[in-house]
Formats: sequence, structure tokens, C-alpha cells
Amino acid sequence: MNLRETLSGTGVAIVTPFAKDLTVDYNALAKLLDHIIENSVNYIVTLGTTGETPVLSPEEKKEIIRFTEKHIAGRVPMVIGIGGNDTQSVINDLKSYQLTGATAILSASPYYNKPSQEGLFQHYRALAEASPLPVILYNVPGRTGRNMDAHTTLRLATEVENIAGIKEASGDIQQCMEILRDRPDNFLVVSGDDALALPQMACGMDGVISVAANCFPKEFAEMIRLCLTGNFAEATKINNKLMEAYRILFAENNPAGAKGFLSEMDIMENVMRLPVVPLSGELQKEVKNYLAVNHAS
Repeated sequence: MNLRETLSGTGVAIVTPFAKDLTVDYNALAKLLDHIIENSVNYIVTLGTTGETPVLSPEEKKEIIRFTEKHIAGRVPMVIGIGGNDTQSVINDLKSYQLTGATAILSASPYYNKPSQEGLFQHYRALAEASPLPVILYNVPGRTGRNMDAHTTLRLATEVENIAGIKEASGDIQQCMEILRDRPDNFLVVSGDDALALPQMACGMDGVISVAANCFPKEFAEMIRLCLTGNFAEATKINNKLMEAYRILFAENNPAGAKGFLSEMDIMENVMRLPVVPLSGELQKEVKNYLAVNHAS
């Protein structure tokens, strides 16, 4: 499967709504999915780190996959986040989760144990060999503590058959450009940094897996479509309006920022599981002010 055709444009790393009693709020999840899909995004990414996966039980993860697959069936593709810092545990998840409705797996590189570049290569090779679906690498050193360099990414892209793409969130533009220059033709490269998405699209990326598009799917997806057609002048106009939202979204914690916006839009409760907490009062005021000025819905 050529993921550059299937997963170009805007993917959304969806948040996991919780009710006030901290259970998963499936009514709100349905509302969120409809809000995103009806505003023309290209695909859904469920159980990414934006979904607070470290505080979800295995049973909850499996039910979220089932619910999401059923709710979006036939509307847009679905990518499932399955990662961790114990390679064998991730392999076990790949074997036990219901993946038949998904297009690909997104797997964040191991956190905390900071493997070498060879360790990262061997980790992903083991996952790719075990996965029934194409694997998208996820390089996010700000969370994992270890950057996966361009050489390792390209080695995986060329030497491991089931490695089909990367979500690049290193923030290193030169590293991104090296990957884009030397990647195989069918290797998907998407941004994992909303605030850098526009310049990264100019470098040749295929799209974005976005947090901001939970809240502003119509605007963000249109910006990326304009980039893909080379209309960066109009794309920049949209991006300029979203820049303040990017700042608020990530000022304290992800997904606290996204849930702060979505709660003001009456899509879900402003509830997170510890250790993540809602935005501070002052920042939540900025959320309200931004929405009031920009008439987001």
C-alpha cells in the first residue's frame, strides 16, 4: 500500500474525551469524530499520545478502537497508535488489538530508556515484522528523550519492507529535509508540529498529523490542501490566524490545550486524568478570548 496516496493531507491525533467521573465519554467521542470528519479532514489517528494513552487501560484502548472504527467506517481512513518502550509488549499489543479496520499503525519511538540509533532500528524492525499493517514511525524527541536521526529513518525506510512512513516531530528542519531528499518514492513523510507545518509542507512533506485540527479542522485542513496545491500565499493567511491558537494549545500541556478549546465549543468536558490537569485559569481565559475574536465553532 502506498500511504503517500492514502494518507496525504490532514490527519487528526484525536483526544480521548472523559466524563466528569473520569470514564471514557463515548457520546463526546462520537461528537468529536463528527466535528472533525464533517470539516473535511483526511483521516483519523486514534490512541496517539494526544489521546492520553499512558493513562488508558488495555481494555479501554481496545474499546476505543472498536467504537472509532464503527463510527467512522466508510468515511475516512483510521490509523491506530501502538507504541511503547518495551518492544515485546508492543508486539503483544499488535497481536491482540483488533486492527482489521485500520490503514496503518503509528508507533512512537521508545521513551525514557533512550536507545541508541541501532536500538531504535532494531526496535522498529521487530515491530514491522510483527505488524499486520504498515508501520509509520513517530519521532518525537521532546517526549521520548531521544532523537531518531535521518540516517536511521532512511535506513528503516529502505531496508525494512513494512516501514511505510514517518511522523516527524523533531522540529529540526534540516533533518526533515534530509529525509525528504533521500526517501524512497512511496515513503510517507508528515509533520508532527502544527506550528511548523506550513514551512515543512514547503519542504515537500505529504501532510500533517495534527493536534490543532481537533479544534479547528476546517481551517487547518484547508491550509494543508492549499499547501499541497502550491498556494502558499493563501495558506499563510490561514496559518497566520492560527498561530495564536498554536501557542495556547501547547503552552502548558497536550492535550490540556485541545480540551480547553473543545470544552468551550461544547464538544466535551474539560476533564483529564492525572498527572495531566486542565489549563490554568488565565490560559483558559485566552482560549475564550481567541474563540470570541475568531468566531470558531
